[in-house]
Amino acid sequence: MRIDAVLIAGPTASGKSAAALGLAQRRNGVVINTDSMQVYRELRVLSARPTDEDEARAPHLLYGHVPISERFSAGRYQDDAARALAEARVAKRLPIFTGGTGLYFEALEKGLAPVPPVPAAVRAANRERLEEIGADAFFAEFAARDPETAASLRPRDAQRVLRAADVFAATGRPLARWQKMAGKPVLDGLRVARFVIAPPRDELYARIDRRFDMMLAHGALNEARALAALDATLPAARALGVPALLRHLAGEGTLEAAADEVKRETRRYAKRQFTWFRNRMADWQWIEDAAALDSLV
Repeated sequence: MRIDAVLIAGPTASGKSAAALGLAQRRNGVVINTDSMQVYRELRVLSARPTDEDEARAPHLLYGHVPISERFSAGRYQDDAARALAEARVAKRLPIFTGGTGLYFEALEKGLAPVPPVPAAVRAANRERLEEIGADAFFAEFAARDPETAASLRPRDAQRVLRAADVFAATGRPLARWQKMAGKPVLDGLRVARFVIAPPRDELYARIDRRFDMMLAHGALNEARALAALDATLPAARALGVPALLRHLAGEGTLEAAADEVKRETRRYAKRQFTWFRNRMADWQWIEDAAALDSLV
């Protein structure tokens, strides 16, 4: 059967980027990012973005194309992914979407709600209010206005709470209701091969630890230092490794302690990714070893 696109999901450090690159080289493909942190230009090391050498071996799209000062959203990703898909098809290359952000894969396969853009003034007012009264009080105020969406959020998850508060303030409709209005899937009508790379848990955790040691060796600390003045509510400021390294740079603990914290948080993040994949991608083809893709596509 002819395949129009390939989706390769997996937890962080599972080897999916290397698998996608190898497949792109064998099948005249283009690798298209499906990771919410690898879109940011200044987060090359800490997001484990493909290297210049990787990008020279096969075309890559949607990597590092957004500054860290932007609030890149799933809706924006859906639009950018549609353009990347069109570019790949015009070039007669196999589009290979790979990453670990489950919501982005939903945009590809199911479509996302058509939430209207939020005016900058609304965002600024909410952030000013959050800073003024603190996370708990801000969440309480928001929950009183939009209990439907608040029920699915954690009070201290400032990024998601702010997003929900922005949408409600701008549209008068709960984000939870917008999310029930699915848009057109990016891959609508295409024949798609779908894989989840899921290494054994102990092996994955060892990879996570080794990878962060390599990140430190390749400039992760300097990359974090450059983000010191970044608005803490921006998505890029919450990238794995950034908060802990910034605390170390501010004199709060040793680099070794910060590294241990990042490794623990990354393992917890991988667990959350596995939970999403099990709940939303149970019908995808699951493989333990990325090398198995060679015989499957």
